[in-house]
This record gives sequence, structure tokens and C-alpha cells, in this order.
Amino acid sequence: MKKLIAMLLAIVMVFAMAVSMTGCSKDEPSVYWLNFKPESDEALKELAAMYTQETGVPVTIVTAASGTYNETLTAEMDKDNAPTLFVVGNQAAVDTWGEFCYDLKDTDIAKELSTDAYQLFDKDGKLCSIGYCYECYGIIVNTKLLQEAGYAADYIKNFATLKEVAEDVHARAAELGFDAFTSAGMDGSSSWRFTGHLINLEYYYESVDAPDKWTSCPAELTGKYMDNYKALYDLMVVNSATPRADLANGGFDAAAEFADEKALFYFNGNWEWGGLEGKGMNAADLTMIPYYCGVEGEEKAGLNCGTENYWAINANASKEDIEATIAFMKWLVTDPEASAKAVATFGVMPYKSAVASTNPFLAQANKYLADGCYNMWWATNYQPNVDAYRAAVVSALNAYNADPTDANWEQVVTAFIDGWAVQYNAAKG
Repeated sequence: MKKLIAMLLAIVMVFAMAVSMTGCSKDEPSVYWLNFKPESDEALKELAAMYTQETGVPVTIVTAASGTYNETLTAEMDKDNAPTLFVVGNQAAVDTWGEFCYDLKDTDIAKELSTDAYQLFDKDGKLCSIGYCYECYGIIVNTKLLQEAGYAADYIKNFATLKEVAEDVHARAAELGFDAFTSAGMDGSSSWRFTGHLINLEYYYESVDAPDKWTSCPAELTGKYMDNYKALYDLMVVNSATPRADLANGGFDAAAEFADEKALFYFNGNWEWGGLEGKGMNAADLTMIPYYCGVEGEEKAGLNCGTENYWAINANASKEDIEATIAFMKWLVTDPEASAKAVATFGVMPYKSAVASTNPFLAQANKYLADGCYNMWWATNYQPNVDAYRAAVVSALNAYNADPTDANWEQVVTAFIDGWAVQYNAAKG
């Protein structure tokens, strides 16, 4: 009997210890980040190890294979040990995952944002996700050449000053040894800069006029800002060493023209920095300016910046894990060593204490935002049936460049504006 009692007591003690240990393990705060960017996997795992070593809080990084994030997220969210940190990258994703998102409003990490340009809300006003990196495009400027032409590096503030500089430089191209704009080739390697990027000014300003219409792909456009598009497009193709009638032929190398200092202005994005640096250009001689096109108040315009990289916290995680996740996020953007490593992999982070980007164009984008300039978000991402839509625009622009009449310009407007409605309806089936 004594042996039986002792055995039962031992079993009870082992069971109690097991329950106790399980409870401790469950209550221990941890972070699980389901990463969206495969190219950042190694760096994020190194950051996770750094944080765990400093704080003792376990951080797990799992990276979805390219093109499989939604499927991976759906599968992981069904598990007991679901991600505490995940990506909700656009308004459509908010509609899908909003109920799983913890309200980030007034959290320590949201307070670190340097701009409100990268915040996604649900229909009830809950702050579902916040951006952690982004890309930008605009007009790249060689400030060294700008000064050689007699203008201060920060002289251009709007379309009027851009036009003044461009026309003056073009008129003096032989004397200066460089022209105003690089070539604007209309082949597939280049046309997207004008059929996808430059046209964002039309979409963006329409979205300012009617924000509710742009929470998803609008069925039609107004075309209100096509005169502004025309003004900037014409300025570019007229004040260039390449005759506009030749642009349809393609085969031009605008990047080489710019790197060889044959032109002052180059329409492109932050991703060009590596190539330009590789060709010997210095960050100190480069900047990026917005799409100045004559819109009222454009002196406060910023660059065209966008991202699908938005952090969201799992509202169904434990309070302890939510707090641990917020603390980890804050560490990433405030700790000098951590933020330097994070910025090195992401390019730029829109947070007050994050280290500055070494990419001059992303650094400029951050400066515009810090100075209170508005961000021209990527409304162009809504282009319906994008390939067919842009192909029609290329055809119209080629005809216009060959013979720049008012009638041919109207065909460009038709391709951009009426073509949107046509492709929207085609996409809807």
C-alpha cells in the first residue's frame, strides 16, 4: 500500500511539473515574423539572433517562397503557433485580413513613423498595418551639371522652374556639352517609364480629388490632369538630344546617357542607384525631384513612393506576444546597429530614428516626407489589364511623337482615359 501511495504521489508530482513547465513555455513572450521578402531572409535571421541575444526573447523568422505569401499566410494563420508579425500590403489585403490585425494606433512603433504616408486602415478606422520600407521614382537630376549650367542645386521647385532650366540647357547644349533630358525610348525596355510611371501624376491627383473612388480600381477616369501630363511629357521629348520622331525605334540607353553626363535629367527610380554608382557617379552629385507638372501647390509635392511591405500584428496573439512583437519592431527602427542592418537590406525605413539610407534617392524621398511634402502614392498599380492598356498608349504616343498635332494628342488621351474603362470592363469579364 505504501508503495502504491508513493507511486501515485510521484505520478501526481510529474504531472504537476509537466503542467507547470508547459505553462511557463506558453507564457514566455516570443515573436514570429512571416517574412514577405525572400531577399531579406538572411539579414532578418541575423537581426533576430541579435535581438534574442540582447533580450532573451525568441524571434522566429519564416520566409514565404516568392509568389506564395498569401497561401503561406493562410496556412500559418490556421496553426496554434501563428505568426505574430505578418504583411498586409494593400487595401485589398486589409479587406481580407483586417479582422486579424491588431490596432496599431498609438502604439510605440506607430509613434516612431516619420510620415503618415504608409498607413492602411480598415473601414472602421482601425490602423491595420504600417509600412516598413518603400521604393520611389521621379526625375533623377545631376546636380553637378545643374550647377555648371548656372543654377543652384535646389533651384527647381515647380514646373515653371523646371521648364526654365530645361529649355535653357537645351538651347545651350552645344556650349555646355550636355542636354536637358535623356532619351525617352518607346520600346519595351523604356516605355513603362511613361505609360506606367509618369502617368501616375494623372491617377494620383484624381485620387486626391476623389479619395473614396480610389480605395479599389476605379471603373473610369476623368482625364482632368492630362494637360499636366502633356506639359511634362512634351518638355522631356522636345528638350532632348534625341529627336522625338525617332523614339518609336527604341534601342536607346538612357541610363548610359545619364551616367556619361550627356543629360541633366533622367526619368527613373531609386533602383537605378546601383547601376549609376557602378558607372562612377557619386551620390553627392545626384538627387531626385517630383513630377512637377503645373498642378497648384506642387511646391509641396514629394516623390512617387509606394510599397507592399506593411507590418501587421496578429490580434489573436497573446497580450505578451503582441507586446514583445511591438518591442522588437521598435528595436529594429531605433537601435543604431539594428536599424543600420535593416536599412541595408530594405533600402530605407520611414521611421524617425532609423539610420539614413545610403541610396541617395531614397534618402531624398525621406527628406521630402520629413519636410511635410505629400507622397504621390502608386495609384498606377490599379491599371487594368496592364499589358493591353499600356500597349495602346505606346501606339498612341508613337503616333503623337511622329506628328505632334492636337488631333494625335487626343488619341493619347483616348488611350489613357477611355482605354482605362475599356480594359476595366474587359478585366471584369
